[in-house]
Amino acid sequence: MRVKSISSLAIVLVAGAWSPARAQAPKAPAATRTVLQKHDLRAPGEEGVMALVEIPAGGREGQHTHPAETFVYVIEGTIAFDVEGKATAMYKAGDSFFIEPERIHEARNDGGSPARLVAVFVTDKGKPLTTPVK
Repeated sequence: MRVKSISSLAIVLVAGAWSPARAQAPKAPAATRTVLQKHDLRAPGEEGVMALVEIPAGGREGQHTHPAETFVYVIEGTIAFDVEGKATAMYKAGDSFFIEPERIHEARNDGGSPARLVAVFVTDKGKPLTTPVK
């Protein structure tokens, strides 16, 4: 009887280790955005917004768009940057890049330390800065 009990226990443990809940990969840590300043621009109905974007090690933003012309400067770390229709680009501290309005994109941090970026948005006043892609 004891062999049968041990075999049954082994089957239960193996089945539990392969359950669908365990098969799902843990969700990557999310990026955070903090608005640093916001000002009306000379063009009627437009504003400039500066934000700090922080992407933890192993984190990602999730695919999204901006209604804005966006200028980005990498303060710290390295990111992989995907934009629809383009090859993945790598940016490190000291690099800068531009994101066209309404382009689907995502930054991710595949490295072992946090990445910090400053993003400046030139946009229509009152529009949400970020729209997630579903």
